[in-house]
Amino acid sequence: MNWKVFLFSIFVSLVPLVSSGQQPVNTSTTDKSMKWDEAITRITSWNVSEYLGDRTLREVDTVMENYCQEVAIPSLQFGYTSAITGNYGAEGTSMNYFERSQPGPFFFNDALAPYIPTVATTPFYNSRVPMTLLSYNFGYGNQQSQDRLKAVFNGNINRRAQIGGNAEYILSKGSYENQADKHFNFGLNGSYMGDHYQVIALFNQYYSLNKENGGIQNDLYITDPAEMQGGNSKITSKNIPVNLRNAHSRVNGREFWMNNRYRFGFHRFNEEDSTETFIPVSQIFWTFDFNEHHHQFRTKNAEDHKFWANNYFNDSNTDDDSRAMTIRNTVGISLLEGFNKWAKFGLTAYAQHEFNRYRQLQDYQELGIRRISKEHSLYIGGRLSKEQGSLLRYNADARIAIAGHNLGEMEISGEAQFRVRIRRDTASVRAFAEFDNLHPSFFVDEYVSNHFIWKNDFSMTRRLRFGGELNIPQTGTNIRAGMENIQNMIYFGNEALPLQHSGNIQVFSATLNQGLRFGIWNWDNAVTYQTASNHDVLRIPAVSLFSNMYILFRVATLRVQFGVDCNYMTSYKAQAYQPATMTFHNQDEIRVGNYPMMDAYLNMKLSKVRFYVLCSHFNQGLFGGSNYFSAAHYPLNPRRFMFGLSIDFAN
Repeated sequence: MNWKVFLFSIFVSLVPLVSSGQQPVNTSTTDKSMKWDEAITRITSWNVSEYLGDRTLREVDTVMENYCQEVAIPSLQFGYTSAITGNYGAEGTSMNYFERSQPGPFFFNDALAPYIPTVATTPFYNSRVPMTLLSYNFGYGNQQSQDRLKAVFNGNINRRAQIGGNAEYILSKGSYENQADKHFNFGLNGSYMGDHYQVIALFNQYYSLNKENGGIQNDLYITDPAEMQGGNSKITSKNIPVNLRNAHSRVNGREFWMNNRYRFGFHRFNEEDSTETFIPVSQIFWTFDFNEHHHQFRTKNAEDHKFWANNYFNDSNTDDDSRAMTIRNTVGISLLEGFNKWAKFGLTAYAQHEFNRYRQLQDYQELGIRRISKEHSLYIGGRLSKEQGSLLRYNADARIAIAGHNLGEMEISGEAQFRVRIRRDTASVRAFAEFDNLHPSFFVDEYVSNHFIWKNDFSMTRRLRFGGELNIPQTGTNIRAGMENIQNMIYFGNEALPLQHSGNIQVFSATLNQGLRFGIWNWDNAVTYQTASNHDVLRIPAVSLFSNMYILFRVATLRVQFGVDCNYMTSYKAQAYQPATMTFHNQDEIRVGNYPMMDAYLNMKLSKVRFYVLCSHFNQGLFGGSNYFSAAHYPLNPRRFMFGLSIDFAN
């Protein structure tokens, strides 16, 4: 028996056992105003902020609706409109500008961001009983299999202390030759929430290995296969010639993060139940963050080296190596919100020291590039926030570099949320603004490898973004709009080298999310319009949409969602992908878009058990044409079936 079928059978055999147990654990809320002493009586999940360690409640991952889209479809890992290299677990970037993450300090990680754990994305849990979330997803096919195994554990030592862990393993062979990838991430976390002393800590380790095929050699194998084989259109994706035969990228790293705080306050006596409650007034805190990242690109095939214009050190063997390490210490003091009726907001001030160490392939004396470089920077920052109240909440953050390598850097952001009563429902209005003035990251400034060498003297990039959001739950309507002006934008040009546009570029984006309901019938739509003042530098599709039509019903205690979804974007000049640096860059020859990518799926949930059946890209060869590319020379996966199962244990 196939081992995947055997493992899936074991999961299925647990369904009656688990479904006969306790009620589902998804009783969390995203309401930030919930007091933690109240939330501790149920299973909740939360994230922490990177510098200050503030907590924000999040939903426990046990929702059935759209489960398969979240864990099985490659393009949706980067947003519903993206440029990807095809395979699940492979590189990609969002093409909706306002959903795109800002470039990170180690740009090799940017193309794999959804698969790399960070402080901001690590979930913490608080449960009265030990909890395990276990899921397994797979796609059939000996040559095109896709497997994903994920486990999350949490246990509370007592009502104040918890420990947890998580692990994720992905092995996806890909639909095209030399496209396989493998990911293994694991982490540990814990917290203690006393009246005075509190500590939150986590450790994350990640490892990704991606084979790089450089894209297919001729797009006609996808758009007109009959022409490529003289009338025989029986072409399988695995026998389409690709550009690279023996190349792969590896990124790995680890992070240890810890936030300590000591709170000062007083005890308030409750006459009704004769108990005392600790009321915090202020706190001092220290946040420690250590992380390191490592990128390698290797190929030992002499024929592969013809793919690049330059082979600076070796014509037949590439072994590029880049590393970065960061140690950051943040100390501060806070005046806390809500300790009396006059304390309507919280106020925080902090100082931060950051040390960075970079190492690359070798020195390059012609350009004055050193193999090892070190940087020190000193920042001061602050936060003003109001996170309690039913009508108005707001926060404002500022961080400024006052000494060291990054002197003059500035990050300022703020947002305000208003709640408005509309009949029996409450609508919310959110306004936001951001201003950044940042130095380019180290490897954008200088880099040495076998195929690329550059030494830049880029100016700081200034970015001003502002916008708003309207959310009306009663009608299922969400509208977001934003404007950004960016000066000295850094991007990767046609030669896959970093360039800087010295002028200003304006970007406008507006998104409408609208859900329609009629009985068991549901239709969710997200439509984005965006435009940029300079299309030579910034290439984005003008219109993109995600539409999801489904019926939602019950059969006894079994909940069922059966539907069809579609991704679509208008035509635009596609992004190209450079495997040696794991970057997406501009090109002028290939256009993508005007193609509907459609999936049919069945999601089901029985108590704590979720499972799905998915036919991905079911419209291939039926309608919509054949130009199913999302990046230059990288076609999307052909039609395939996927299966998945998730069990939520609460012992």
